[in-house]
Amino acid sequence: MGWDRSERSLPSQVEDGIADSGQSRLSQLGYKQELKRDLSVVSNFAFSFSIISVITGVTTLYNSGLTNGGPVVMVYGWLIAGGFSMLVGLSMAEICSSYPTSGGLYYWSAKLAGPSWAPFASWMTGWFNIVGQWAVTTSIDFSLAQMIQVIILLSTGGANGGGYEASKYVVIAFHGGILLMHAILNSLPISVLSFFGQLAAAWNIVGVFVLMILIPLVATERASAKFVFTYFNTDSAEGINSKAYIFVLGLLMSQYTLTGYDASAHMVTRIILLVAFSNKLTAFEICLALLLSVIYLCLARRQKLNQPVSLNLLSQTEETKSADVNGPRGIISAIGISVIVGWGYIIGITFAVTDISYLLSSTNDAGGYAIAEVFYQAFKSRYGSGVGGIICLGVVAVAIFFCGMGSVTSNSRMAYAFSRDGAMPFSPLWHKVNSQEVPINAVWLSAAISFCMALTSLGSLVAFQAMVSIATIGLYIAYALPIFFRVTLARKSFIPGPFNLGRYGILVGWVAVLWVITISVLFSLPVAYPITTETLNYTPVAVGGLLFLAVASWIISARHWFKGPITNIDT
Repeated sequence: MGWDRSERSLPSQVEDGIADSGQSRLSQLGYKQELKRDLSVVSNFAFSFSIISVITGVTTLYNSGLTNGGPVVMVYGWLIAGGFSMLVGLSMAEICSSYPTSGGLYYWSAKLAGPSWAPFASWMTGWFNIVGQWAVTTSIDFSLAQMIQVIILLSTGGANGGGYEASKYVVIAFHGGILLMHAILNSLPISVLSFFGQLAAAWNIVGVFVLMILIPLVATERASAKFVFTYFNTDSAEGINSKAYIFVLGLLMSQYTLTGYDASAHMVTRIILLVAFSNKLTAFEICLALLLSVIYLCLARRQKLNQPVSLNLLSQTEETKSADVNGPRGIISAIGISVIVGWGYIIGITFAVTDISYLLSSTNDAGGYAIAEVFYQAFKSRYGSGVGGIICLGVVAVAIFFCGMGSVTSNSRMAYAFSRDGAMPFSPLWHKVNSQEVPINAVWLSAAISFCMALTSLGSLVAFQAMVSIATIGLYIAYALPIFFRVTLARKSFIPGPFNLGRYGILVGWVAVLWVITISVLFSLPVAYPITTETLNYTPVAVGGLLFLAVASWIISARHWFKGPITNIDT
């Protein structure tokens, strides 16, 4: 298990004096280099960090965590989801090392399923992946629109002080404006986008550490360690009494946040545990913070690593140098560090939680947006004004914005790759790149579809939630399919790349597949009782609908003309 530098490793291609094994491997797989390989270690690290955005996932789903189990589920559920996500990531990293193409998941499925099943496997994986990615962008940017609405509400007096509450039409207008800005930014050359990505990483790094330390430090009332690590909230779940059931529902926050597997520079948790009890840091904590900072700076300086992409950013591998080596390295390190820092962020914020029922109540100043109320009250209780809390929410909002920007980048590269192989309607249009080697049409297509998906919120939030549920379940199905083919049809024929799991590959792969099956079932369960049209979990309907459309289109039409990934190098 690990890095294989033997004769079986893929050769490097030297171009302009720079060895790039990823480009060489791409050529071997039958693809011509069309997207510019201009993402360095820092740039790819930046995209990875901004797309996973622990701040985004935890902050926007904190209500769900508090409602379904509270502190215990958030603290320990995060570690459970993180552990299994690491196993999924390890399997993905092994495959990524062998097939570093922009198509990522669907290309892997085609290669691993074998000639007979390749077209169908590629078709199903590709559509689950791309629709899931569009749903992720929809969810991220809609969360930002809601965050902006809450910031405006608190800035104008709060729900109890006559503050302005935006209508659903204003929120969807915010969403459209955010997507427009993301599309414009993603239309810029990759070198410019790289700068914004690095800015995003810096913002996320500073933001997550500032918030996890500042909020419990400022709060005049803090929860005890016993509350944070042992309290199980069963009072907020609607009609559900089983703790096991509640715990399962509470895992959604963790699993959604870890969907992208593309974080990178996350560190520490230990600082939070002590900061919550003291108004000053101990010498140990200061030393630890300095040590972690040095580690990060050292990683940032290792330019020769050219660190890469990870699951959501697998669609950017063709823009990454030596992606067959750096892709796996990025996936593995990103998941591990993300789990650690995410855990620290959850613990830090939860130390400022003292009244769960009030935080979830629509009668509070934030209108029931729990974490916004935590930030607001922390500053208001100490300084008599919640302005500091609003500024902290602004920090979160900017992080979410960068997260959405990276998501659109990922969407467009996947659309580019899928259309390159003729799988999408009007494929030649979406496959075009401009003079800056940016798939410009795919960028605007991704933004447009994400906006259309959000329009369902105008009719019903239930319908909207069903739509974006594909973000978690749909993407994980796309993750699991190539792994499943790896451990079954390609069990003996798989040729590993520089990174491989050795004899543990099959075992890790099966555990990963079983975990995806498990969460797909669990997240389809009802979230409230009694079951009505308003409380029914429509996730099975949304995911089942996507499955039906993909299979039906295959049977009716695609099986006659779609042959799976095609090469663009004459042989």
